[in-house]
Amino acid sequence: MTQPSSLDPDGTPHRLPDPEAGAAVLADDRAHVFHSWSAQAALAPVAVAGGSGSTFWDYDGDSYLDFSSQLVNLNLGHQHPDLIAALHRQADRLATVQPSMANDVRGELARLITEVAGERFTKVFFTNGGVDANEYAVRMARHSTGRAKVLSAYRSYHGGMGTPIALTGDPRRWANETGGAVVHFFGPYLYRSPFHSVTLEEETTRALEHLEAVIALEGPATIAAIVLETIVGTNGVLVPPPGYLAGVRELCDRHGIVFILDEVMAGFGRVGEWFAFQAFDVVPDLITFAKGVNSGYVPLGGVVISDAIASYFDERVFSGGLTYSGHPLACAVGVATFEVFRRDGVLERVRDLGERVVRPRLESWVGAHPSVGDVRGRGLFWAVELVRDAGTREPLVPYNASGADNAPMAAFAAACRRGGVSPFVHFNRTHICPPLVITEVELNRGLDAIEAALAVTDEIAGGTK
Repeated sequence: MTQPSSLDPDGTPHRLPDPEAGAAVLADDRAHVFHSWSAQAALAPVAVAGGSGSTFWDYDGDSYLDFSSQLVNLNLGHQHPDLIAALHRQADRLATVQPSMANDVRGELARLITEVAGERFTKVFFTNGGVDANEYAVRMARHSTGRAKVLSAYRSYHGGMGTPIALTGDPRRWANETGGAVVHFFGPYLYRSPFHSVTLEEETTRALEHLEAVIALEGPATIAAIVLETIVGTNGVLVPPPGYLAGVRELCDRHGIVFILDEVMAGFGRVGEWFAFQAFDVVPDLITFAKGVNSGYVPLGGVVISDAIASYFDERVFSGGLTYSGHPLACAVGVATFEVFRRDGVLERVRDLGERVVRPRLESWVGAHPSVGDVRGRGLFWAVELVRDAGTREPLVPYNASGADNAPMAAFAAACRRGGVSPFVHFNRTHICPPLVITEVELNRGLDAIEAALAVTDEIAGGTK
């Protein structure tokens, strides 16, 4: 295991290792913190003592390359000095202000976001994160169309409560079903095509035919919106095949349906674009965002609103609001994020690292490792799909596996951590999504550790080649 530096980035020594302090942190956590999406008694969280750039460390002195960017939100890494400085400056000047008042950093950030989103977009409604961004985007679509029904894909995640959990297609929805006018459909996924496609072109055509049939059967005049993750995130980093998003756009235009793209995970540089849709020759009506807009230093999300929908509310009251909408501390870090992206050429380096380093490295694993069935992605947003048999494509663990059924993926994740990498694993996949500021040396070191951990899954899949 690699050891953290004896100095923090500002040159001051950090107090590590300190196992006693770590034990106290864990004791408080296990006694009093109720964790998300977990059986509480089964948890064994890492007590994080600090972080810098692409690395964080625990109280025992062990450090890890953060290949999940926490929850794919830490785009500019841990403790970025420019973001911390912006937070300090704003806290010294004005720590908070209610959303009905004008505020300089709120207005500046809204302007910056609309400028990169494109000329169709004029306004931003700020939220506290991605779940309420999707909640309010659907509300805008329903109000402006006078329709109730919303369509979303099965392999999706849009948030943990209210309308977004109903929109979610993965198993996190199951225990939270409340009814409502949400209908799910199959999106494109060539490796496990629900349409029995063998080419990307077939998958696009058949997926659009399926969606068109769902629209017809549900009644086009009843549908307010179609909501899609531009690139499906947690559920597989599913990059849309050529022509698919444009085809959805055409269906929405034909039937007067609002097209909402969820960019909470894929936006703000994750794939080398300000917004991922800009890589696919399509423009939605509403864009939801969060996470990378300010790397989660202070919770922030929002909806970027096209002029056509924003103008609907010029003379009509929008029934919605949040006490902390456009919080100045969060927005100040968002403004600094734009400055860092432009000064340091973040979008360009993400595209370069993704194509020059990550793509060839991951594609070389297919065939070389019997447990690697498929790799896919863009920029610094990739998935490696692990299988028991490359021929049958049987997943390494069952869909929604837990307990003993998930043991192979748990063993793989443990092997990654022993190699000094904190991985992102979900179902039978590991995702490659480090901070966008990761160095090329760190990126290759992390990929080395993940490839070494494939020895665990290769043994299950029938032996190392």
